[in-house]
Amino acid sequence: MSSSLSPFSVEELWAIPRPGAPSLAPDGSRLVVALTRYDLAKNEAHDEIWVQAVRGRARRRLAEASSGSDPRWSPDGRRIAFIAKRDGDEVPQVYVIDPDGGEARRVTRLATGASNLRWFPDGRHLAFISWAWPDLATPQAQARRMREQEKDPVKAHASEHLSYRYWDHWLTDGRVPRIYIASLGGGQCRDLLGGSAFSLLWFDPSREFFDISPDGREIALSVDFSAEPKWGNDCDIVTVDVASGKWKNLTAGSRRSNTEPSYSPDGRRLAYLSCDYHRSLDDQPRLSIRERKGGATRRLAAEWDRAPSHLRWARDSSALYCLAEDRGHQPLFRVALEDTQPERLTGAGTVTGFDLGSDGRTVVYTHSSMCLPPEVCARSANEAERVLFAPGQRIVERARLGEVRELRVTGAGGEPVQMWVTYPPRFDPARKWPLLHLIHGGPHSAWLDFFHFRWNAQIFAAQGYVVVSVNYHGSSGWGQSFLESDNGCYGEKELADLEAATDFMLAQGCIDPRRLYAAGGSYGGYMVAWLNGHSSRYRAYVCHAGCWDWVSMMATDVYSYFNHELGAFHWDDEQRVMRQSPHHFAGNCATPTLVIHGELDYRVPAAQGLQYYATLKARGVPARLLVFPDENHWILKPRNAQRWTQEFLDWLARFGGSRLKTPGAVAAKAPAAPKRARQAPAPRR
Repeated sequence: MSSSLSPFSVEELWAIPRPGAPSLAPDGSRLVVALTRYDLAKNEAHDEIWVQAVRGRARRRLAEASSGSDPRWSPDGRRIAFIAKRDGDEVPQVYVIDPDGGEARRVTRLATGASNLRWFPDGRHLAFISWAWPDLATPQAQARRMREQEKDPVKAHASEHLSYRYWDHWLTDGRVPRIYIASLGGGQCRDLLGGSAFSLLWFDPSREFFDISPDGREIALSVDFSAEPKWGNDCDIVTVDVASGKWKNLTAGSRRSNTEPSYSPDGRRLAYLSCDYHRSLDDQPRLSIRERKGGATRRLAAEWDRAPSHLRWARDSSALYCLAEDRGHQPLFRVALEDTQPERLTGAGTVTGFDLGSDGRTVVYTHSSMCLPPEVCARSANEAERVLFAPGQRIVERARLGEVRELRVTGAGGEPVQMWVTYPPRFDPARKWPLLHLIHGGPHSAWLDFFHFRWNAQIFAAQGYVVVSVNYHGSSGWGQSFLESDNGCYGEKELADLEAATDFMLAQGCIDPRRLYAAGGSYGGYMVAWLNGHSSRYRAYVCHAGCWDWVSMMATDVYSYFNHELGAFHWDDEQRVMRQSPHHFAGNCATPTLVIHGELDYRVPAAQGLQYYATLKARGVPARLLVFPDENHWILKPRNAQRWTQEFLDWLARFGGSRLKTPGAVAAKAPAAPKRARQAPAPRR
């Protein structure tokens, strides 16, 4: 490895362009993909639309937008539609452009904006999502109400609903996600659901939640008919006649949550995902197939113990393609209608978006790994994977990346637990290195073999840490039983898994036992706070958006799952909830902690971080608070992310951690480190 290579830095991380999901031209010769670039100096992002040949190297930038995404090729191959907020737009709108160049043309001018588009088969109409008031019949009326609300000096939020805000926005202005249809000819828009009382699912509505039939006469969508819509409700698949607006509930009375409808190209079947939330709120989605004629429904790949998503039919309607997490990876799978087990089509790493060719043989997809930033690839039958577009390649080639190993340890209950270990560049096993745990959130998620743009292990390994990322009990991708294994006993098995990983690494002889650190976000932040009350072996912590007190966490946007995940609400079994709440063990907390939070975080409200910080200060434990007023559960702005990383590394360095100065980094000002507090013994369990 060349000595001229520099350690991988946060500045280089944010210089890497990020491709989205590709869309294939109908003839399979070209694809279109959105590419997002970030400018640290200007603290902004802009999007580009690129067209790339599937065979050969021909590539051209087609369009730019201040913000845009989701380019989709028209069925006739004559246009590309995309969502963008361009000059003069107050909210994102639908645009179309010729794939061979020219100026993009605005299709919509909706005050309520547009997102997540789909083409009608005729190539002359588009369907998309817009958050609108269901009681208003025309776009003009929507615009008037929008202006009235903007001019109203009173900005209060009032609600009597169970769900009143979500992630980082309020749900109190009466708007809901509706499906609109726009004509390319005159640009007229209409609400497909006009006159009906229902809408799309309100949490993270996406293009996956609706689909258009091959003849263009019908749209299927996911609907929550309950009086109190919320995450975890039963949901139904509804079909709406495009011409008349008449609708039919296909899954009424199923007592399941049914989402992501997808029509087969031959028009004979409708596929969708189905969960039994009555059995468990962590029930994995299953593939279901419904015959449109007669309504017979069956389970596909019923014994497959994984959670599929992003359904796409093969062009000959013989199989479904999907993504699913699998033991720390997220491959692309093919599920034939007559087979019981899916076929895995991609190897190691993570696929985040894909599209299929009309030839039934070609698939294009966006792929990354812990050592490889996202790139657009293609794979055909009997051919190896081909990289078509690797926009971040030159940047990572200029930096030193560390080796990543996939290991297993014996965790809680004697069960095997997977972990990723990212080693510093030029790792020498004869030396003693500091260890840094990165603890994932969820808890029902996982550290995937994925190039993460917020918690990138290579950034910390470049500073000289051996970075350990454990997929503890409760992580996704190991089947239903493992997924639910921590419910009702939060913290216990996860702690055992993390400590087993630490013991394993210490036994390798390359880790300095005096320099052990841990950091995590969301549920990972919960585990950091939990460790502070249950272990004295770590030198310092970083807690990002962590849960501290399960009682005051009732302010979260998804509190309705607490009795399932914790085993009870606190008023029904206070003792059980307290046993799982880090604040209950505050008397044992003695490890220095950097507490980070975003004020727009409604998943783990910012008061959780403030309470944890204040508790540490009251106990005389060294602590530092970093709050971002303009961020939600994630740190998304370039300069904020730069400051986040600097504070993170500077904090660990104050307590013996490794800290290299990298080009472009500006150290955050911090007070001198106080003397380390005496560690309290871990409480008996």
